[in-house]
Amino acid sequence: LDLLCGRMFPNESDKTERYIGGLLDMIHRSVVASKPKTMQEAVEIATELMDKKIRTFTERETASKRKFENTSKSTQNQQQLNKRQNTGRVYTAASREKKQYGGI
Repeated sequence: LDLLCGRMFPNESDKTERYIGGLLDMIHRSVVASKPKTMQEAVEIATELMDKKIRTFTERETASKRKFENTSKSTQNQQQLNKRQNTGRVYTAASREKKQYGGI
């Protein structure tokens, strides 16, 4: 039966190829380049690469959040200072003499 239906009962290398084929492109290339002999090796290599990719992503995201928080705090302080300065400018820009009401 195995001879007639070879696809029905895949061997280790077929399983490994299918697993590697379903990986992300970047990880797929790295796993293929390492030429794993067993399914277990392929899974271990792919897991290491995925963990590394996730760690790198979270580190970048954390760094960008810190940068954004620092930027927003300094921007907020700067806006408060500008608001106070503009208020002072409005008071000094107004004319000092009072005009009498010249109504009817």
